[in-house]
Amino acid sequence: MKEVLQPGPAEALASLLDVESPDLDRDGLPLLWHWFYLLDRPAQADLGPDGHPLRGTEPGRRRMWAGGRVRTLGPLRCGLPAERRTEVLSTQEKQGRTGRLTFVVTGHKIVQGGEVVVEEEQDIVYRDAASRQADAPVEEPEVPVADEEWEIDVSPTLLFRFSALTYNAHRIHYDRDYARDVEGYPGLLTHGPLQALAMAEAARRRGSGGRLAFDYRLVSPLFDHQGMIVRAEDTGTAVRDRHGRRTATGTVRSLRR
Repeated sequence: MKEVLQPGPAEALASLLDVESPDLDRDGLPLLWHWFYLLDRPAQADLGPDGHPLRGTEPGRRRMWAGGRVRTLGPLRCGLPAERRTEVLSTQEKQGRTGRLTFVVTGHKIVQGGEVVVEEEQDIVYRDAASRQADAPVEEPEVPVADEEWEIDVSPTLLFRFSALTYNAHRIHYDRDYARDVEGYPGLLTHGPLQALAMAEAARRRGSGGRLAFDYRLVSPLFDHQGMIVRAEDTGTAVRDRHGRRTATGTVRSLRR
């Protein structure tokens, strides 16, 4: 997939998260902002009832983004053509507590000016549909937001706009009736990529930039009514809900030249 990168998606993302717009001419796109470019745009007729493309998946199975690893090897610049090359690196079947699980690792490379500037692996899990509606989790008392933490208002509007920016039609993020009645969730599911991006942005606030390695895991579902609170430290980054339950973790480190 090829396209000339334009500043529009980056400007839209900065407005969505209310974060500082990057200097695209000097620094290129920040960590993970490449997710808003070189997007798959399947035909409407190719989507399943859940909003995901049917090609390459089994009908009725649930898709979850479990984590990944990203390496930024150079600046990805707007105004220039870029190409994304994708391949399936591995597929593994396992039997979990809730049934059959399929683990898929997909590799992406983004090339610009003849050089690989982004290397990425994404971990995706497919599971069988739940047999019954999930019980709402028991929530502990709220934990106050600390000075060094960043609270993001996870509203249905935010989730819808993030889905639109990433061309993600999965209904669990914006269709509350579907999320509750079909997939058995107690609320709208906060995107895994949104949590990863929030961790990367928290690290950027602390001065992270240049050639970076970012490894992240999504450890527990996060729903819209639970909020999203992000923290970055020297030892890593994390997302929690208002009650202190951790839902994602990550590490950002500089790469040697």
